[in-house]
Amino acid sequence: MTAIGSRQRHVLGLVAVVLAVTSAAVLVNKFVLQAEWWQVDRKVTDRPVGRLADLGPPPGPVASAWQLATAVRRSGLSPYDQVAHAVVRGQVVVASGRGLDVRDARTGAARWHYNRSDWTLLGWAATGDHLLAYLERAGHRGDRLIIGFDAVSGRLLWRAAGEAPAALERSSLRWPAGSGVVLTTDAGRTSLRGRSTTTGKRLWTTNLPRGCELPDATAHGSGGSETLSVLSLDCGRHGRVLAVDPASGRTRWSKVLRPAEPPAVTVDGDVTVVFDGDSLRAFGRDGKEIAVRVGDDLCGAMCPVVLSGDRLVIVYRTGGEGDAEHRMEAIDVPSGRTAWQRDVPDYAALTVGGDRLYGLRPRLAENLLPAGIDIVAPADGATTTVPAPFVIGPGMDGVRPWVAAAGGLLYVAVPEVGPREGTGERRDAYPAGAARLIALRGGPGGRGPEELGGVATADWPDACGLLRKHDLAAVRKGTYRTRPERTGVGDVGLPRPVSCRYEPDDDKGQSATALTVTVEWVAESPQAAGELLAAWRATEPLARQLMDIKDEAYELGTSGTIAMRVDRYIVAVNAYQTPGVATRLARAVATRLPPRP
Repeated sequence: MTAIGSRQRHVLGLVAVVLAVTSAAVLVNKFVLQAEWWQVDRKVTDRPVGRLADLGPPPGPVASAWQLATAVRRSGLSPYDQVAHAVVRGQVVVASGRGLDVRDARTGAARWHYNRSDWTLLGWAATGDHLLAYLERAGHRGDRLIIGFDAVSGRLLWRAAGEAPAALERSSLRWPAGSGVVLTTDAGRTSLRGRSTTTGKRLWTTNLPRGCELPDATAHGSGGSETLSVLSLDCGRHGRVLAVDPASGRTRWSKVLRPAEPPAVTVDGDVTVVFDGDSLRAFGRDGKEIAVRVGDDLCGAMCPVVLSGDRLVIVYRTGGEGDAEHRMEAIDVPSGRTAWQRDVPDYAALTVGGDRLYGLRPRLAENLLPAGIDIVAPADGATTTVPAPFVIGPGMDGVRPWVAAAGGLLYVAVPEVGPREGTGERRDAYPAGAARLIALRGGPGGRGPEELGGVATADWPDACGLLRKHDLAAVRKGTYRTRPERTGVGDVGLPRPVSCRYEPDDDKGQSATALTVTVEWVAESPQAAGELLAAWRATEPLARQLMDIKDEAYELGTSGTIAMRVDRYIVAVNAYQTPGVATRLARAVATRLPPRP
């Protein structure tokens, strides 16, 4: 009996140790790993916020109302290292790896934020008066949290450990939520779960079709409105799209598609647009096909799509890869008929505000520096094009161009390598780059056309008149022939060449010795020109200031390009891999730019 009792005590002791360790692990997880008190930088607010009217700025010039730079944070999970933006309940929400930063949409003033050290925000959702955040602990992807917030105050409502979003869009970090319910999934990603955004309580569970699972994340694999959530599924040898009612989890409709890859999905209102790599299809609330456009090169990751009343507006490629053009088409949703269509540039982003569409052009026009904004009437496609006070450079990992309209303002986010000088922010604080958010308001007009920011066409100098023969002779012997290039914006054409290419007569077509002078922009004031040049620099990884050219000059990269501002003129001189030659010619150009009238 003594031996048995000893063994029992030994077993009971082991059980007690196991229970103690397990309890300790649970307590550590609850009170340390998930604890708010030691690892959270958090601010809430009791200030009310007004709702914003569904309006953007009117057709015409625009000016910056406020700006904000947000660093891209590298987490080791590169597909999720994004900075995303949204307008929610009169506020601008900035979601990044660091956390949520919520700003007053009218002024940019800080309202509330939530940042958690050693955790990375990988997703967010919004519905009604609630915001949701999904976080993972750095280096421990199994440690997961979904947190519910009051969208206006930032007050924490609930937390759920171990739960994962139903589907994350890498391009926006957003996952579907609607009707006060956020969609989550199980560890095997084979079911959908609906949680109350007020309490976090699970309201319903729906199993996915047999053999299908939710991808961990896709570029455009989910989309949602308040009344419809649509998810892209991976079903082995085919893709599938599943549309559910977020309030109940009831399946609205489901479509099986031929390609094996999960299709790209976007939702606006009750209209869903799907691109499966072979075709672009639009479906109504009940899953009825509204329109289809066939072609394997119609979209990149996804075509820009917006819904304005009963008009579905889509932008897609026409022609082959080498000669691709882009077409904007308005489709009447009830009938599926085309209302109008027109050729457009390759928009970086598209949105709707009230009775206007806003398309973001990477460039206002060929050889002109600023980005452009197309303001389009959905009724007939009539368009006004105006310059934007910023530059869109090459794409950067972690930031995609974004645009939204609300409260009479237009919100635009663009990538940059670091903050502009004069903002009080250190460039070395943004080693991985940043997203610059600019809120645009209607701006003052000028004596010239709106398409040129109010600057008269007569104020633009002739690019071929900025160098003389002796300037070129100082570079190399022989004569040059000029190749002038003209441009225009909409119906407004500039009367003189904006770019001039100088090619040696004896060069025999060898472009390596060619020179180019381009009048990139003429601003309404030296200050406006300086701000645009700063925006240009912010898109260039290498920009070395040159001190002996008035008023400002920079050598960009190592390609022999000099960008300079003289008064209100911005000019680029390119000597193609010969920086010293470009600098010498830039000095000559600076002396000939016409004085301000």
